[in-house]
Amino acid sequence: MFEHVEPFPGDPILSLVEAFNADARHDKVNLSIGIYYDNEGRIPTLGSVVDAERSLPERVLTSAAYLPMDGLADFRKAVQVLLFGDESLVAESQRVATIQTLGGSGALKVGADFLHRYFPSSTAFVSDYTWDNHVGIFHGAGFKVDRYRYFDKLSKGVDFEGMLSDMLAMREQSIVVLHPCCHNPTGADLTPAQWDRLVSVFQERNLIPFLDVAYQGFGDGIEEDAYAIRAFERAGVKFFVSNSFSKIFSLYNERVGALSVVCKDAEEAERVLGQLKSTVRINYSSPPATGARIVSAVLLDAERNRVWRQEVGLMRERIRGMRQVLRDVVEAKKPDVDLSYLTSQSGMFSFTGLSRERVEMLREDWGVYLLGNGRLCVAGLTTQNVLRVAEALVSVI
Repeated sequence: MFEHVEPFPGDPILSLVEAFNADARHDKVNLSIGIYYDNEGRIPTLGSVVDAERSLPERVLTSAAYLPMDGLADFRKAVQVLLFGDESLVAESQRVATIQTLGGSGALKVGADFLHRYFPSSTAFVSDYTWDNHVGIFHGAGFKVDRYRYFDKLSKGVDFEGMLSDMLAMREQSIVVLHPCCHNPTGADLTPAQWDRLVSVFQERNLIPFLDVAYQGFGDGIEEDAYAIRAFERAGVKFFVSNSFSKIFSLYNERVGALSVVCKDAEEAERVLGQLKSTVRINYSSPPATGARIVSAVLLDAERNRVWRQEVGLMRERIRGMRQVLRDVVEAKKPDVDLSYLTSQSGMFSFTGLSRERVEMLREDWGVYLLGNGRLCVAGLTTQNVLRVAEALVSVI
């Protein structure tokens, strides 16, 4: 019956984690998977999250009832405030359809399935480079997936003119996946002025923006990292936003995410919400409760929200600090090397530009694990391992 089923080659990131776990070297360093670690190399538990858990009544935490298809109402409200801001009229106008999802991946999946139902002949475009699962999810939904220029290998920044040129050549109603901040895998982000220019191109070409934000707060700040989302909303563009709370709440195994669709008005949003619920029903029926209750208890409580923002700020500054230390050590050991891109890129990741062969050398000779495309997870660096990583980089560049 299953003789024609081919072997699964493995996910490139999760397969590396398995290889790392099997590595017997005590000084190995995992800079592959996108997880934030503290300076002790541990996944942190946030104080705001612990306080939120304690505040929830036992009857709520132990309730076995299903959530609605669109998720917890308080969570959906909190997501809209986080993405669009306290002063936004989005909530009042009720023109945003928001659902709770199984992490950011679930939001992308529901959004892609919904879009394929109503725009089956559209092409989905992702940045060159992007998170591999963007391609898998949209291709799995039935779309042809193509790429637009994004990363400039020479400057290790954004090829903005190439990006604009590609988007101006796209057919109307093409779906364009965008990273509002902390671009994965490159760490190269657009400036506010560039986002403003891009919004006008989307209006001019009648393109469908799909913004995927998994690291809000790890770039320049909670509010600053939402600039692109709010620029599209202010311009009256209809668009999709998927967001995740795995990294910024350190709730990886709770799978807490959301999908928001900004519509023309409340009536349109109500119709879209109904079809999003229908899409959820045929995928996984309803989302889990605990993580959403915790996130809501943090974001909707003024004091916990304040503490959480401080905690995210500390994580952001630790990442920045590790970027600076790694750059300083490598450049001191090898003065002819320019690693300025390390401190100009932002978020959890940096794109080193190393070839697959050099990445394999790092793994085989030093036990330093990067993705095959050269992506380095800066959040995996600590004061205990950064000098070793620097020595390893010096040996291959």
